[in-house]
Amino acid sequence: MSALTRIPAPDGLAPAAQYSHVVLGTGTFVAISGQLALDADGTLVGEGDPAAQARQVFENLRRCLAAAGATFDDVVKLTYFVTDMEHLPAIRTARAEHMSEDRLPAASAVQVAALVRPEFLMEVEAFAVVAS
Repeated sequence: MSALTRIPAPDGLAPAAQYSHVVLGTGTFVAISGQLALDADGTLVGEGDPAAQARQVFENLRRCLAAAGATFDDVVKLTYFVTDMEHLPAIRTARAEHMSEDRLPAASAVQVAALVRPEFLMEVEAFAVVAS
């Protein structure tokens, strides 16, 4: 695990409710491409179901992080791309299954008109720092 410092509320900013404003650390930078709700066979998981898609997306992120020798504790930034902001609670629930509230990364949420295929409701990318 890398040594990360999380700053939820820098001077002059309101505290962040669901993320840290700043995360810094030293080590090797890891970029995880946006993950979709596809299983190991490339089959969509949870068509029309934001909760099922979010669970699969976070499982895919976990596997990608593991391939880099990282865990969710090493994540410094998540970016959520959603087709509807109403899907954010499902994402937060899935995230909570993998990340504790005291170790939240920086985050951005962006509503998009569409993803690569219309049945995808979300895509999540991650950046992490692992010990060198």
